[in-house]
Amino acid sequence: MTNGGEQHIFFVDDQTDVCKAVCSTLEETGFKVSCFSCGADCLVQLRSQKCDLLITDLKMPGINGLELLMEVKRLIPSLPVLVLTGYGDIPTTVRALREGASDFLEKPLDRQSLLLAVESVLNQNTQTHRFVGKVLSRSEMGVLRLLLDGKNTKEIARLQHRSARTIEDHRCSIMHKLGVNNMVDLVKQTAVVRLLDVWKK
Repeated sequence: MTNGGEQHIFFVDDQTDVCKAVCSTLEETGFKVSCFSCGADCLVQLRSQKCDLLITDLKMPGINGLELLMEVKRLIPSLPVLVLTGYGDIPTTVRALREGASDFLEKPLDRQSLLLAVESVLNQNTQTHRFVGKVLSRSEMGVLRLLLDGKNTKEIARLQHRSARTIEDHRCSIMHKLGVNNMVDLVKQTAVVRLLDVWKK
């Protein structure tokens, strides 16, 4: 597998040897890789750097992988996340998938399995998300949630005590960032459907 573009992968794991091995494998394949030993450092960089795929371990001190996943999906709904899970982590892994993880890999990692998973997730994401990395603001997230609840522009404006023009501007921005042209496509977007599942739990 070769990386045809400038795809940037963030990798998070508190085990230094794992970070070195995975980063080396991905860089040899042609990816740009940023490694982090904790979720907090990763979140800081996500706010300022382009990222095409996040790979994170589930069990880490401080912000664990599940918490990192949930925060990332709030900040960048379309960013694919691949989670690493150890033996006995099945319940946590299932929850991670419900929270929007694209796939999971079992540790210890196998080079070929890692590369195949990365290729699969990136290919799928390229096909379904043309605006990867576009961050929705807090206001846009609020408007998006109400749109998916079936509210129209006037209803949202009344609920949020804003002008209809402001809500319409937010709606246009949301459509652009998520790469859709209408509400039907918006609901079909994988990332948005996952967010909706989280909100309705």
